[in-house]
Amino acid sequence: MGDEREILLNYQNKDRAFVRCVSHAHDELHSFRTWLKWLCVDQSTAWTASLSWFVFLALVILVPAISHFVLACGDCDSRHSRPYDTVAQLSLSGVATISFICLSSFVRKYGLRRFLFFDKLREESETVRKGYTEQFNRSLKILFIFVLPCFAAESAYKIWWYSSGGTRLPFLGNVIVSNTVACILELCSWFYRTVVFFLVCILFRLICYLQILRLQDFALVFQVDSDVESVLREHLRIRRHLRIISHRYRAFILWALIFITASQFASLLMTTRSNAHVNIYHAGELALCSVSLLAGLLILLRSAARITHKAQAVTSLAAKWHVCATIDSFDTTETETPVAQVAQQQTFGGIYDASSDLDDVGDEEDELDNTKIVPSYAYSTISFQKRQALVTYFENNRAGITIYGFMLDRSSLHTVFGIELSLVLWLLGKTVGIS
Repeated sequence: MGDEREILLNYQNKDRAFVRCVSHAHDELHSFRTWLKWLCVDQSTAWTASLSWFVFLALVILVPAISHFVLACGDCDSRHSRPYDTVAQLSLSGVATISFICLSSFVRKYGLRRFLFFDKLREESETVRKGYTEQFNRSLKILFIFVLPCFAAESAYKIWWYSSGGTRLPFLGNVIVSNTVACILELCSWFYRTVVFFLVCILFRLICYLQILRLQDFALVFQVDSDVESVLREHLRIRRHLRIISHRYRAFILWALIFITASQFASLLMTTRSNAHVNIYHAGELALCSVSLLAGLLILLRSAARITHKAQAVTSLAAKWHVCATIDSFDTTETETPVAQVAQQQTFGGIYDASSDLDDVGDEEDELDNTKIVPSYAYSTISFQKRQALVTYFENNRAGITIYGFMLDRSSLHTVFGIELSLVLWLLGKTVGIS
């Protein structure tokens, strides 16, 4: 009795940790807020919000403007001239501005816990909680996996440019000190702009991952003896969360897509002029900027397409569940002849044995996408009409991430990414020989 009471108290304490909607200094978001403060994007208080906006204006607008209009020398040699600096600076600053404004709006309007759906985890299973928490703890690592290689390449270029005599303006009284300070400021500006953009993309990926965990957990209802009403309620709850995500992120995804595509076309027009000199010295920074923006756009589109695919896979799973139930109901009728029963059992058993060879598939199959037969006890108390009505509902109510009604699925991902990748590869082919 004492052990049962202790287990119950532990469960209640664990559940109470997710019930909190008001953040405090030592909750599960403490380390994440610390990183946000170090990155100068935390806006939890008036002081940090003021500091965040000051750093944004300095590193996104002021430093790039000074770098372009003051530090970029017009009489440099052929290797130190920067004819495509305008497109590179405008592209990064524009995308960083969109990202910063959207992130500020998210945090100010919803709060960090509500925006990341931590206040909803109390309604989820332990599997979803654990998986989402682990993915949340890995988010910053994924962020720096994308940012650090680009920053290392940009650092190498800037250090070479300043150390080899790119500019000779002694605005601090000494050329070496002036170049060092200018180089550090430009690198900080580049790092800040890319971090802000990738941070919003990674947070979108994190939220989509939570919905995928929910869908995989939802798929288990087809393997137990569930009633149609509970299945319908759970699916409606998931659809509501997907609409919330679409509504919050649709403006950012749309503007990011428009701005990145426009910057790629601007790069294409400038590098295809008759008098354009395209090489790694002139257009290397522009190519690096294009690769960074394309990587962030890929994170957005792939996350949206993946969750849309998983959400629409529920229809296939429900149809398979309905078919298995119908086959089993005919197998158990008394009007069938023994020969027919044996033949159908052999056929059904053959299909089931074929599905046991899933070890060769790897991680491509899960609870939503698989070729396993649904066990018979999962539909033992549900009539044919209810199952058919549920399948019809799934067929006519496809869920997923949308942008003002336009579904982001795999076909849209292939189309958009194909266009963007062709532009970037063309630019890389002109600069570093990749085609």
